[in-house]
Amino acid sequence: MLIGELAERTGTSERLLRHYERAGLLRPERLPNGYRTYADSDAATVRRIRALLAAGLPTRVIRQVLPCTTGAAAVLPCPGVLDALRHQLRELEQRSAELAAAREVLRETIAGAESRDADADQRRNASQQPDI
Repeated sequence: MLIGELAERTGTSERLLRHYERAGLLRPERLPNGYRTYADSDAATVRRIRALLAAGLPTRVIRQVLPCTTGAAAVLPCPGVLDALRHQLRELEQRSAELAAAREVLRETIAGAESRDADADQRRNASQQPDI
């Protein structure tokens, strides 16, 4: 299939598919006229690339992981890949903890601001009450 069809099948732009090729993540065949041609299995590869990117893996790690998840290499151990994945998992867990802490700071800040607003409203309402 040509690049346009792969883009349509995967919901990915042609530009992004070319980027994946430059990054060494996809290796399309070239027709004599220079057009890229992709195998049906490349659609699954693109989906896998997108999932790994969404998981926070950089393309350099994905380049290591992809051969270990497809074809004959999938049944063979790939040296260093587990270490790279574990490293990425640790980084994700650290970022997740940092985001949780930041979320808590924001919640506390919002709660404090809302409390001050409520106090200010009460004082304003009390000052507007006519003296009896």
